[in-house]
Amino acid sequence: MDKIEKSEAEWKEQLSAEAFRVLRKHGTERAGTHDDFPKEAGTFFCKGCGLPLFESETKFESGTGWPSFFAPIDGENVGEKEDRSFFMRRTEVHCNRCNGHLGHVFPDGPQPTGLRYCINGVALDFEAED
Repeated sequence: MDKIEKSEAEWKEQLSAEAFRVLRKHGTERAGTHDDFPKEAGTFFCKGCGLPLFESETKFESGTGWPSFFAPIDGENVGEKEDRSFFMRRTEVHCNRCNGHLGHVFPDGPQPTGLRYCINGVALDFEAED
């Protein structure tokens, strides 16, 4: 996969202030601000580079206030790394093409994976199926 690298100025020009804060500065949006995506079938893409990340069939209501999915479209599209910020030990997930921060993955999701990808909605774009 070809990586996308841009300067901070280029990212700021492309993204809203909130999307820049989350994707490029590893921020977290306030719960409930961007979990209002349509309920129809479709695909969720990285807002930074357009890489397909999640399908609507894997989205579920977690009650957390953030979009939650039990699996990415392709494990190669979503990277993971340990996050020890705020005196916690979590697993951060990011877009493998542009390295944009997406959120975190937790081992408390539904079957078939048992995982909960807790994703900042501002880091996603949604496209409905035709």
